[in-house]
Amino acid sequence: MDKFVIEGPTPLEGELKVGGAKNAVLPLMAAALLARGESVIDNVPDLQDVRFFATILEGLGAKCRFEDHRLAIDTTGVNNPEAPYDLVRKMRASIYVLGPLLGSLGEARVSMPGGCAWGPRPVNLHIEGMTALGAEFTLDEGYISGRCAGKMKGGRFRFEPSSVGGTCNVLMAAVLAEGESVLENCAIEPEVTQLVEAMVAAGARIEGMGTGTLKVTGVAEIAPLAHRVMADRIEAGTFMAGVALTSGRVTLTGVDPEHLSPVTSVLTDMGCEITADGDLLTVEASGRPRSVEVVTRPYPGFPTDMQAQVMAACCLADGTSFITETIYTDRFTHVAELQRLGADIRLDGARAAVFGVDRLQGAPVMATDLRASAALVIAGCAAEGITTVNRVYHIDRGYERIEVRLAALGAKIRRERE
Repeated sequence: MDKFVIEGPTPLEGELKVGGAKNAVLPLMAAALLARGESVIDNVPDLQDVRFFATILEGLGAKCRFEDHRLAIDTTGVNNPEAPYDLVRKMRASIYVLGPLLGSLGEARVSMPGGCAWGPRPVNLHIEGMTALGAEFTLDEGYISGRCAGKMKGGRFRFEPSSVGGTCNVLMAAVLAEGESVLENCAIEPEVTQLVEAMVAAGARIEGMGTGTLKVTGVAEIAPLAHRVMADRIEAGTFMAGVALTSGRVTLTGVDPEHLSPVTSVLTDMGCEITADGDLLTVEASGRPRSVEVVTRPYPGFPTDMQAQVMAACCLADGTSFITETIYTDRFTHVAELQRLGADIRLDGARAAVFGVDRLQGAPVMATDLRASAALVIAGCAAEGITTVNRVYHIDRGYERIEVRLAALGAKIRRERE
C-alpha cells in the first residue's frame, strides 16, 4: 500500500494542464453499452476508477483498449447482463450499467455498489425512475435484478431530490425506450450535460439539455459514441484550493471557467486573484486567506466534492469560517485528520466551524475517501515539517499521478510503499 510523504510549507507555482473529468467519463463509458460497435472516448484520465469500470464492461462482454488517454470500447459481444459483486464492490459508479443494460438487453443484474467509506448513498432513485419506465426489480442476495417485458416504455418521473447518478442512469434507460419519457428535477451538473451531448450526437433524441426537465423520445438504436471528455472541474478546484492554502500562483490550462464559477466565487472571497482567458485560469494568493461561509448545493451551487479541499484552505484563514454540508451531511471524515495537523475545527451536525490558525504542523494522517485525501495532500503542502498521507489508493481513484503534478508545481512530495 502506497503513501505520500510531503515536506512543507511550499507554495504551488507554475502551469498545469487539467485532465479529463472522472465524473464525466464513467457515465460515458456506461452509455457505450447502448450501441453496438466501437465507441471512442478521448481525454480519458488514467485512473483506478476508469480501469475498474473498463473491467466491469469487459465482464459484460465488451472489449476495451486504453492508450494515451484514448479509450475504445467495442460492445459487439455484449450479452451478459450481470455485473458481479467482486467488481462492483470497488466503486459506486458501477451502478451506471443498470440503465444501459435494461435499455439494450431488457435485463440487468447488478450487485449493490461499494466505493467510498462515508455515508449511505442510496440507489432508490435509480430504481424508482426505471420502474416508471416499465422495469420490474427484485433485490436478493445483495443484487439488484431488473427486467422489462420487451423494451423499456416511455414514462414520467421526478427526482426528489435531484441526483446526478440517478439522472444519468434513468436517462440512459430512456434513450432506447418505446415512446416519450419526461424526467423532471434532473441534475444540471456539467457532467450530465456532457452525457446528453454525447448521446444526442450518436442519435438519441433528447430535449432540454442543461435544464432540469429532459424530454426523451425513444429511438430504435444509436450509433457508437465519439466524444472528448470535459476538463475535471473538481481536479481544477483542488489545485485552486492548494494555491489559496500555500500562497502560490498557478495557471490551469484546458479548463472551462464557467464550470468553475462556484469555486471561483468562494476563493475570490478568500482573497485569491483569479483571471480567465479562454481555457486558461490563473489563480494567485498572497498572505493568509480570508474566512468565508460556504454551503454545498447542487450545481450551480458550491460542489460537495470541493468541501474538504476548501475546508483545508480555511484552516489557515484569518478568522472563523463556516461550512455547511447539505448534500451528504456526514461527509466530514477529513476533520479529525486535519485536526492532527493542528487545525481547529468544531463540528455541529452538518456544520463545521473552522477557526483559522497561524500554522499547520506536519503529522501522519490517513485518507478515508477520495476528496478527503486530496484535502490532506494540499494541507500537507502548507504544513511545516513532514506530513505522511496513508492509504493514497483513495486519491488514485480520482487524480492522475497527483504527486508528479504537484511536484511540477514545486511541492516536495514523493510516493513511498508503506
